[in-house]
Amino acid sequence: MKKNLLFLIALYYVTAPPLLAQLEPDAGAWKTWFIPSGKTYRLPSPSSYKAEITQVLSQQKDMNASVIQQITYWNAGAPGYRWLEMMNKLWITDTSYNGALANMLLSAAIYDATIAAWDTKYAWNRPRPFAIDSRIKAWGTKPESPSYPCEHSVAAGVATTLIAHFYPSLADSVNRMAQRLMVSRIDAGVAFPSDTRAGFELGKRIAQKEIEQTKDFANKTAWNGKIPTKPGLWNGKKPMFPLAGRNKTVVLDSSSQFRPVPPPDFSKEMTELKNFKQTFRSKANALYWASQDFWSDVLTKKIFESNLHLNPPRAAQLYAITNIAAYDCFIACFEAKYAYWGIRPDQYDTTYQPLVPTPPFPGYPSGHAMMSGMYSALFSYFFPEDKAYFQKKAKDAAESRFQAGIHFRTDNEVGLETGKKVGAAIIKKVQADGVELSLTLAKPTKTVRQ
Repeated sequence: MKKNLLFLIALYYVTAPPLLAQLEPDAGAWKTWFIPSGKTYRLPSPSSYKAEITQVLSQQKDMNASVIQQITYWNAGAPGYRWLEMMNKLWITDTSYNGALANMLLSAAIYDATIAAWDTKYAWNRPRPFAIDSRIKAWGTKPESPSYPCEHSVAAGVATTLIAHFYPSLADSVNRMAQRLMVSRIDAGVAFPSDTRAGFELGKRIAQKEIEQTKDFANKTAWNGKIPTKPGLWNGKKPMFPLAGRNKTVVLDSSSQFRPVPPPDFSKEMTELKNFKQTFRSKANALYWASQDFWSDVLTKKIFESNLHLNPPRAAQLYAITNIAAYDCFIACFEAKYAYWGIRPDQYDTTYQPLVPTPPFPGYPSGHAMMSGMYSALFSYFFPEDKAYFQKKAKDAAESRFQAGIHFRTDNEVGLETGKKVGAAIIKKVQADGVELSLTLAKPTKTVRQ
């Protein structure tokens, strides 16, 4: 039964003819974030691939269910997909000042390294193994770009370097993952061994450079421990991220560029909150947004739906812009929170019981609302046909914090509008860099069923 299944899978993957290697041939000249240009990191011409054909054929002779499983795992999504998913789980539980930076830098460095890889690819135009020798079979969609360097290995080089830097205990694990990835690209017939080695080293070099470039971004000042004692202000213990607003921003002029006006007295809003009658729907919305990572999930979903996972430079571009925006928005939000020390409902009225636990930091403006306003603006630019959907989701997210009883309505309204301003600033920046995403994404992406 297993042999028959392997045969059918193999037949499915290898029946299509080779494709011409022309995917985003100009991407090597795209604007980068933390390196001067892709061309700066252009690799020397590769050696002859003839001696490596035998190695690829040898590895494909040992094809079994375990090998196919690895190929399938790493074929899923854009080259950075698996690493970004890993980082997303790491940073959202990171209570240090490095978490948001690590998440942003991984996306930005994968993008920058991908652009550098594309400059090299089209400088030398090395064909893929499956396109050179008919005995080599392509397992999965046949990439429409040159082989050298391997784009998946580039992302792996970036990821292992950055994850090991920010989370040293994972260094051995991510390096073993990277080795399995590189083997899988050879097994899949889409890269030569020298492509994977060159890509991995390129990714490492760029990651190391970008770690150095951003070494002063995260706040390193010790907090003095002072909490304002004035009545009407936040009065909890051990506030989280009190100095996050001092982190250096990427696009915003400063963390206070869009600081909102001071919050009002919340007496009327406290009455509104206490008089609010919960329904099944309001509880469901509150609990959903308190427990789900909607915006990260929907971006990946839209990338898959648009077939942009088959377009590494475009996918890397969207992830980088999004996570740079999230980083700046997070910093701006916490700058405002600790500028005003906005009180929470269960502190304003100690008899009030919220639906979910109150987070350990000031309330004004709402982080959920502010981030959602930013994501809504950004994703509406990426995918304009879904603008109404994203706007509704942002409103749902903001309203959920009122429904959960942990924010006043003003926290949410101000947060939503401030987030939109951050999103607009990011869009203005990428437009100034010549990035016309809404036009680009409207064009169909060529795909191949094999």
